[in-house]
Amino acid sequence: MPSLPRPRPRQVVAGALAVAIAAAGVVWLNTGDEPPPVATSDQVIEVPGGPGEQSSVALDTRLYLPETTPAPAVLVAHGFGGSKESVDDDATELAQRGFTVLTWSARGFGRSTGEIGLNSPDHEVADARALVDWLAARPEVVTDGPGDPRVGVTGGSYGGALSLLLAGTDQRVDALVPVITYNDLGQALVPNSASTGEVPAGTPAPNAFAEDGVFKRSWAGIFFAAGMGGAGLADPAGDAIEESTEDDDAAEAAAAAALNGTGAPGMGGGPPGAADPCGRFTDAVCAAYAQIAQTGQAGPETMALLRSVSPVTVTANITQPTMLVQGEQDTLFGLDQADATARQVKGPVKVVWYTGGHDGGGPGPDLRAEMGEWFDFHLRGIGADPGTGFEYAVQGALRAQGSPSVRTVTAPAYPGVGGAGPVERRSLALTGDEQVIVNPPGGNPASISSMPGLGSVIGSSSRLAGRLAIDLPGQSARFRSEAMTQQLLVAGSSTVRLRISAVPGTPPPEGGAVMFAKLYDLDANGVKTLPGSAVSPFRVPELPADGSPVEVSVALPGIVRPVETDHTVELVVSATDQAYQMPAEPAAYRVALADADLAVPLVPGVGSSTAPPAGPLIGIGVVVGLVIVAGAVAYVRRRRSDTFDPELAEVPLVIENLAKEYPGGLKAVSNLSFRVETGQVLGLLGPNGAGKTTTLRMLMGLIQPTEGTIRVFGHSIRPGAPVLSRIGSFVEGSGFLPHLTGRQNMELYWAATGRPLEEAHFAEALEIAGLGGAVDRRVRTYSQGMRQRLAIAQAMLGFPDLMVLDEPTNGLDPPQIHQMREVLRRYASTGRTVLVSSHLLAEVEQTCDHVVVMHRGKLVAAGTVEDIVAGGGEATFRVDDPETAAEALRGVGGVGGVTVDGPLVHADLDGMPRSQALKVLVNAGVAVEQAGPRRRLEDAFLQLVGEDPQG
Repeated sequence: MPSLPRPRPRQVVAGALAVAIAAAGVVWLNTGDEPPPVATSDQVIEVPGGPGEQSSVALDTRLYLPETTPAPAVLVAHGFGGSKESVDDDATELAQRGFTVLTWSARGFGRSTGEIGLNSPDHEVADARALVDWLAARPEVVTDGPGDPRVGVTGGSYGGALSLLLAGTDQRVDALVPVITYNDLGQALVPNSASTGEVPAGTPAPNAFAEDGVFKRSWAGIFFAAGMGGAGLADPAGDAIEESTEDDDAAEAAAAAALNGTGAPGMGGGPPGAADPCGRFTDAVCAAYAQIAQTGQAGPETMALLRSVSPVTVTANITQPTMLVQGEQDTLFGLDQADATARQVKGPVKVVWYTGGHDGGGPGPDLRAEMGEWFDFHLRGIGADPGTGFEYAVQGALRAQGSPSVRTVTAPAYPGVGGAGPVERRSLALTGDEQVIVNPPGGNPASISSMPGLGSVIGSSSRLAGRLAIDLPGQSARFRSEAMTQQLLVAGSSTVRLRISAVPGTPPPEGGAVMFAKLYDLDANGVKTLPGSAVSPFRVPELPADGSPVEVSVALPGIVRPVETDHTVELVVSATDQAYQMPAEPAAYRVALADADLAVPLVPGVGSSTAPPAGPLIGIGVVVGLVIVAGAVAYVRRRRSDTFDPELAEVPLVIENLAKEYPGGLKAVSNLSFRVETGQVLGLLGPNGAGKTTTLRMLMGLIQPTEGTIRVFGHSIRPGAPVLSRIGSFVEGSGFLPHLTGRQNMELYWAATGRPLEEAHFAEALEIAGLGGAVDRRVRTYSQGMRQRLAIAQAMLGFPDLMVLDEPTNGLDPPQIHQMREVLRRYASTGRTVLVSSHLLAEVEQTCDHVVVMHRGKLVAAGTVEDIVAGGGEATFRVDDPETAAEALRGVGGVGGVTVDGPLVHADLDGMPRSQALKVLVNAGVAVEQAGPRRRLEDAFLQLVGEDPQG
């Protein structure tokens, strides 16, 4: 037989693409009719402003009309930070089903006016009632009586809570479908999952909902930042949740300014300004956030406010058919929130748990169709009765195509609700001795359970996100079960009873002991997965200082997890978690099992697979899969071929056209380019929200850029890149174990890196830091300045060629700042490079030789400190005859702002070279002793970011 030529890779890819396009054409030709047309119209609806506001608020709305009217109506509310545009697809789908749909931008978002009251009964809920009034007068809407439209309501997260609040206050609502929302906002943002009594166990996912909870700092900061801008950070229910582009401290500082009365007047209402720390929030909401952000604990007024805007206040009034949809991948509003609502509503209720959530995305097409069928039956009287059952999705092993298998388990009713019997719970024996755990100073470094707002970005599968959890040694107690002999399907919140005590001599901090409980699935190889990335925070407020134990019942996070044969379950109790506010004081606790049994909820039911249909689609899927694989291989090859630029091998850092855009259009960094040379101390400056933190995270390989490149010594930065070992970093607040010496803390840190001891360079790092003999003293005896220098020394271990420091002088007094300045200069003098992100402009001016100024994600200036300072053209001259000098300069065209200050004359040269001004003075007979730029770095910085102090 003649030999056939071997196809080239490009030919294979081209052939696969051709087949895929042809297959797609066949599918397209065989599709059914186009969906029915939908007409839309936008209008502004005026509603009453509410107590303490202007007379009216303008709501930006959009009406969707189906092919045939009149029809029942559905209100679709958007998620926090979104607008009517966020729910356009959902509204269109419902209109195509035959409903008249109304969407709107809630007050304070999009183009709507007013202030954000977090679904206040007198504001956002009253707005929704006014929209129902408006629908009642529309000829396109079916009515049940005068002023009573036949109407349903749905929405996700913030919009889901509004659905419940509206239904509980307006009986004209005929059916509702709240999605991934909360029952009690106070318990969602300040949860306490432990009780000295027993946690109710009748339903699958109860929580203790106790008082004195732990502040969910990261999530709260994300949402407060969204409200400060009035838009831009959409809820996953509306579209997608995005990462906060700056530290939570920025939002806290703004709120603190409002609480202390330093904000500008006119907060809220109109578009927020630079001096408007409350953004579009009401003063009450802003003050509540400031109170909790500064203290870490919610006061009575804050909790009362959060409860007043929560569905729990009206759920007892809800008699309408309610379909509760909650996500299994949700670290913001967990399954416990829907569980509480299911127990409280009085009407028929159906509960659905699906594989998404704030960390996993919104409902897919099948679930959206099920929601539409709920409205079909209850508003239009068509289709089968959806009933009041309970459905939950079980995510299994990965398929060959890479996506996880999912099956749905259906039970006749939600256990413990509407006459259904209580949930079944199985006792699972745990073993483990009493263990001591430590909360380091400032609660930092902290364990990691989740990355709020990034879960859906990390991956749709919980496997990837669940394996990112980290529990630091010395901070976590562990208790483990025996290996499973058959699959254990956990469906809800397990409960356990713990015995907690303070270690004598280390009394618990004021406010009580804060801890975090979570449940891992360990496979036979010891690989751990934290289902849903979920953790249950709890506080034991009155822990005796004499070491007497307190027993508490802890509700673990609500999860759905099939624990397979040969797997084990591990309960971990940690003293820290980076997503929450921890006590600043160091403390040590003893943790033991009060009862060796873990009570695991089981909900039996009928299972059905959601695998794709067989037949011709399989062939198409294979072809498309081949194309994707081929494309991925080509992409990886391109990335590998572009990992090193030999021309930049000696350059510490080059950033070119860097951009980071999050879903929803939020641009944290845009077209950023700058270069850092060997031996420089470069300051990265910018106001809050400038994109500094996002840039540093991309530099450290923690998040991926949308566009552009970051090269360190010629190598492209990506997660896990080997060149990252040449970077040392120090994050503000790095904690140390107080009972160990400085040297022991550093040795422990270095051991955790896994690198050889001889590469540590302990002596050299300590010499540069200037700690002397103090390195062998216990850290608890250190001053703040010594702790900061120890942290710098730790970052210097291994002598990284590039050191990245975030606020290294924060919290230091002037002498300590001077010492730190010398440390950084000495390190740079060794031929290495330092990048400092700081808000202390005076210190940057004295410490750094180069500056990069960012504003709103963009580069506004870069260069030496001297060039930046001199950029405004303002100059100062020291002369023997100030009056004559001033008169001479005033006579020069273009020169302005001439003032006399003792022997100094200040002038704005407006671009004139200083040498020409000197010539003018000399010709006037004035002796000039000194000439130079007048401005400080602070003046230059404020002018660059649009806040010129002279304005």
